[in-house]
Amino acid sequence: MRDGLRRIDWLELGAIALGGAAGALARVGLGQAFPPAPGGWPWATFSINLTGAFALVLLVTYLQRHRPLATLHHPLLATGLCGTFTTFSTMQLEVLGMIDHNRDGLALAYVAASVAGGCLLVSIASAAVRRTRVLVTANAPAASRDAR
Repeated sequence: MRDGLRRIDWLELGAIALGGAAGALARVGLGQAFPPAPGGWPWATFSINLTGAFALVLLVTYLQRHRPLATLHHPLLATGLCGTFTTFSTMQLEVLGMIDHNRDGLALAYVAASVAGGCLLVSIASAAVRRTRVLVTANAPAASRDAR
């Protein structure tokens, strides 16, 4: 292709769109069901972002170990679903709302808790998938281990 541009993979694009629609609808639904108080802690977005970070790492780590790269699992679940379920932009708007309500300390705590919690859950999810893989391999019959 000219200029090194990659051809559009319509199946991959469709998988991203399908996963993205599901993730966005879930996020909007939870955000509307549990709206934050003006200037208060936005529990829905906080929970969504932490859950999404955990799920993303769990999925990506699992898919890298167990699925060929040519499948549509990654674009559907990681890029589409988790990518639209989590929301950095909404978090930033909520931080600005806290600052507008003179809740600077709460805004700082929200950002710190979001980043620290996300990092912690990324570590836990990654370790959980690696640990599961070790247990499965260790418990597999010898013939099965030798085939790997």
